[in-house]
Order: sequence, then structure tokens, then C-alpha cells
Amino acid sequence: MAIDERPVAVVVGAGPGNGAALAERFSKGGYQVALLARSTEKLEAMASQIAHSEAVACDVTDAASISRAFAHIRENMGPVEALLYNAGSGVFTTVQQLSPDEFEASWRINAMGLLLCAQQVIPAMTDKGSGSIIITGATASLRGSQKTAAFAPAKAAQRALAQSMAKSLWPLGIHVGLLIVDGVVDQPAARSIMRDKPDDFFVSPDGLAETAWSLHRQGRQAWSFEVEVRPYGENW
Repeated sequence: MAIDERPVAVVVGAGPGNGAALAERFSKGGYQVALLARSTEKLEAMASQIAHSEAVACDVTDAASISRAFAHIRENMGPVEALLYNAGSGVFTTVQQLSPDEFEASWRINAMGLLLCAQQVIPAMTDKGSGSIIITGATASLRGSQKTAAFAPAKAAQRALAQSMAKSLWPLGIHVGLLIVDGVVDQPAARSIMRDKPDDFFVSPDGLAETAWSLHRQGRQAWSFEVEVRPYGENW
């Protein structure tokens, strides 16, 4: 089967909310989109709704799983032009209650997973002299709070890694950008808990995806690295 001529975007962490919105925006922008998550069971429904997309199983805490997923993408879709790293789950607890395994798992998802996925796409982007790696960060990337004893260190490590990546990769033509998401993302889980909140209380996934698309499309003489994304009424 001939490889589709459309460029390839990969959404790592393609769940409801930001992941789905990123996939939809890049699909509308003319891309094939690989949807990555630990299981393809829930992704299949998403893939059926997004043109030119494919669900690919990938556990970002497992180097072998990442290698298999990206080998599949290269073989069946082509070289990756845009990596959208949206994997970012973690436990939310205090330092007194946090276990070493929980701490390590959060770091693996947010920081190690980014490193391993980036290393899968950097060679082809370097050869071409172009490409984008856009990372979904969080306010926890900048500071810790009582219940982010695992999440904040992991997000801070992710941010520092992204800075190091940008300083190495920008001169090679690869745009690395970080979205600092400051607010509650509008998705079913949040809505079920915050039923009384108005629409404009939440971070819009479609708005975030549009910002990511803008970063991807920026001219290289005016690149941005860190961009904050928050609702207009957010207290910051």
C-alpha cells in the first residue's frame, strides 16, 4: 500500500480534551495523525471521527513500546513532521502520602516519555531541517503546590528538558515549544466534578490546539518557546 502523501503528526496522549482537539486541528490542517495511547480500544472511536488518523498503542513509560509505535508510524505513514507530546497524567497527593513508585511513574510519563518520543523523530527532522515538537505543560511546570508533590517535579523536569531540546534543536531547524496550561481543561471528567462552572471557566481544548497549530506554523525568524494558555478570567 502506498504511503499517504500528507505530512504526519503524532499526538502522544490522545485522550479526550486536549489530545482529541490537537488531533482534529492537525487533521484539518492537512496532516495524517497518529493517535497514541496505552490502549487502542478507546482510540478506535476517536480515529473513526478524525480524518486520516490511526490509533497506535504506545506506553510512554516503556522504551520498547515507544520504539515499536514509531517504527510502525514511519513504515505505514511516513516521517513525522509534528510531534505533539500531550501525555501528562500523574497522581495528585501530598509528600506525606506519596509513594516512590508514584513519584517515578509521574516522572516517566512526563519527562522520560518526552525524551524517548523526541529521540524517535529528531533524526528525520534533522535530515529535513524542519519539524516541530510541541509539549503540553502545566502551571505545575513552574511551581509546586500541596497536592502536586509528584506532578510538579515531573512537569518541571519536562520543562527543563524542553528548554535543553530547544537550545540544541532550534539551530537545526526544529521548533520546540512548550504550552503552559494554566486552568482546568474542559473535558468530561472535569465537567462531572464542576457541574456549576460556566463554559468560560475552563481551558478550551480547541483553543489550546489552535495555539499549538500557530506554534507549528510560526516562521523561524520569530519562534516562541514558552506560551501560556489560560481562560481570560483565570486568577494568575
